[in-house]
Amino acid sequence: MIPFYVQRRDKSFVWPMKKYTNRLRSMDCQSDDYLGSQPVPVERTHLIQVDSVQRWMEDLKLMTDCECMCVLQSKPISAEEDAQSDLILSSPHSAYGNLQLLLKRAWIISTELTRISQKLEKNRWQRVHGMTLRVNCHIRSMINECTSFTRNSSEEMHQIEKLLIEKCSEFTAVTERCIQTEDEQTLRSMKSYINEILTTIAQCFGQLIELVLTYEIQNLARQINSSDDIYIIESSTSGLFSLTQEGAQLCRIIAKEGGVIALFKICRQDCFRCLYPQTLRTLASICCVEEGIYQLEKADGILCLADILMDSTHSEATHAEAAAVIAQITSPQLSVSQHLSSFLENMEDIVTALVKLCQEASSGEVFLLASAALANITFFDTMACEMLLHLNAMKILLAACTDKQIVDTPYSRDQVVTILANMSVLDQCASEIIQGNGVQLLMEMLFERSSSGNSAEVAACERVQQKSAVTLARLSRDPEVAHAAIKLSCIPRLIELCRSPTERNNSDSVLVACLAALRRLAVMSPDGLEESDFQQLVKPRLVDSFLLCTNMEESFV
Repeated sequence: MIPFYVQRRDKSFVWPMKKYTNRLRSMDCQSDDYLGSQPVPVERTHLIQVDSVQRWMEDLKLMTDCECMCVLQSKPISAEEDAQSDLILSSPHSAYGNLQLLLKRAWIISTELTRISQKLEKNRWQRVHGMTLRVNCHIRSMINECTSFTRNSSEEMHQIEKLLIEKCSEFTAVTERCIQTEDEQTLRSMKSYINEILTTIAQCFGQLIELVLTYEIQNLARQINSSDDIYIIESSTSGLFSLTQEGAQLCRIIAKEGGVIALFKICRQDCFRCLYPQTLRTLASICCVEEGIYQLEKADGILCLADILMDSTHSEATHAEAAAVIAQITSPQLSVSQHLSSFLENMEDIVTALVKLCQEASSGEVFLLASAALANITFFDTMACEMLLHLNAMKILLAACTDKQIVDTPYSRDQVVTILANMSVLDQCASEIIQGNGVQLLMEMLFERSSSGNSAEVAACERVQQKSAVTLARLSRDPEVAHAAIKLSCIPRLIELCRSPTERNNSDSVLVACLAALRRLAVMSPDGLEESDFQQLVKPRLVDSFLLCTNMEESFV
């Protein structure tokens, strides 16, 4: 009933990085079915989610405005509009401020409507009537605000505003009659009628919000297209980026209203080079939805991204942001990614540039973005793995893992082991792994544990364990790799992961991967297992061993 893009969103996952906190939404979509690379979902910290005192201070103006409007019966004090107000309202900064004010007001209204629905179910008529008066005033205030900064609004918007005001007045009148009667039958019939009115108000409210947001997004895109002023373009781009943090629906509107095409116009002008990082960051956020990727393809954006990545005169920050866009649009879960014909045409240049960025990365954040893009590309096309092998990517990634300043989180190791797992299907990879001490690295990854206990970090550690076991299983078809793994005591660790649910954080995917790796190594060294381990973990069918381990208790009291 309430528009989902103005409701509170779950904030249980937060991207655990300093600078690149709100990016790579797509990578939260890769599933264990194909060992996808899964950094933490790129959910944004909502502008409303602050501590209670700060929240109260932010909402105080809106609340007091509401009370004033109650006294004045929603009539403005003055209809005069001076030139200064016109100037402020027409500025790009004010356009963004208007949208933030609108989103705050919309959040309050959607919350009130939800609470009214809840109180209505409990027949709390006095509370319903009081809350109806309050939401009535909020909606009228919102309409006045919308009218003030959408000077040339459409007839459709006027019709919705008119209907919304009528329904709010009707809503107030009906709830007032409800508190004046005690007849149960009358109240039951009126309750059904109130629910219908409430549904209509919610629908009209959602339509109005979307129309106003569309109008203001059009203004921001128009300012980017028509202005040569770097400050106006920077402000408009910043406004679009902030809106992308409010949810997928706003990203769809931005893509639909030409935001992607306008942003690529910036990326094709050398005079705006200082704006490239911010612009690319905004593009990455918009491309979390398929509509954004369609518009990127339409704007020939992949060629533009390839040119930026290949141009050594750009800053590392610009290259990193371009890598973030590549990671976003190559998400394995987005079906549209598989139909990017222009990506295949430019893949060699992109992969080459990303490998170089991994090699020269000055920070963990830059390495994470570049390696995440490479990890996604290895799912995108099988040729990518052969390109990486030719570019000595295996050696570069293994060397990077020895630098704790570069590969400093489970999320970065997740990207690296994803690439290794996908490359391990190639026979030539075994020698590269041996030369780069890769077996030792895979063994260490089997011990990956979260230091913070954060749910997102724990999930990343599970993926690292799973993919390292899968990589070992694939590479152990080469006797040299298998013997190296056995020599490093991989078998005891795999047995421990199978038998101890806490070691694998009760992850079934880790268990299956470890059973597969253990069986492959057991072929090479059957004497390395005790009889009970062989009988329970190797000899039965995989599904039987899996069921045994999932039902296994670590201790008996």
